[in-house]
Amino acid sequence: MQLPPKVTDRAFARLAEIGAGTDGKALRVAVEGGGCSGFQYEIKLDDPAEDDLVIAGGAEQVIVDPISLPFLSGAVIDFSDELIGARFVIENPNATSSCGCGTSFSI
Repeated sequence: MQLPPKVTDRAFARLAEIGAGTDGKALRVAVEGGGCSGFQYEIKLDDPAEDDLVIAGGAEQVIVDPISLPFLSGAVIDFSDELIGARFVIENPNATSSCGCGTSFSI
């Protein structure tokens, strides 16, 4: 059974700060082949597609395409604002290892 990813209130708050929902955009979280560990996350503002999973928080949305969904089962999508920078981060229980930058992982 696949559990959909969870999105934190902090991630939805950041999307509201940048006005994503106001512009009709959603945060797309996708998994692609590549990176230093085999898979990498692609995180960008995008228009929702018909077959996307939509996770809504107020006027904000996070979308995941059906191909990426199994790789993100049970993951947590969050926003981190630290000294090294501010970015959306993914805590993925399916990843067996990841690189130092946090955008590449293996299963």
